Amino acid sequence: MGGGYSNKTRATKFNPTGKVRKHLNLQKKRIFVPEINKFVNIEVSVQGMRTMKKNGAYATLLKAGLIKHRMTCRFPAYIPARNFLLS
Repeated sequence: MGGGYSNKTRATKFNPTGKVRKHLNLQKKRIFVPEINKFVNIEVSVQGMRTMKKNGAYATLLKAGLIKHRMTCRFPAYIPARNFLLS
């Protein structure tokens, strides 16, 4: 056939091309976090979504530093009386 590069030559230094840059598979997601009772808009990779499914959204986002830890207590130890301001 016609002249050209052989496959052996093409795979080596005679026809250099630039390196291919690979990108993450990022998706924009709106995720509900029940621990803080809010929706969070994040750009997350599919691997990150799998991690959230495995470990939970709150724990994963907390470890990534995207949300801050809030100490919430459903039953506080001390509840002042309602009429303490009246006396």
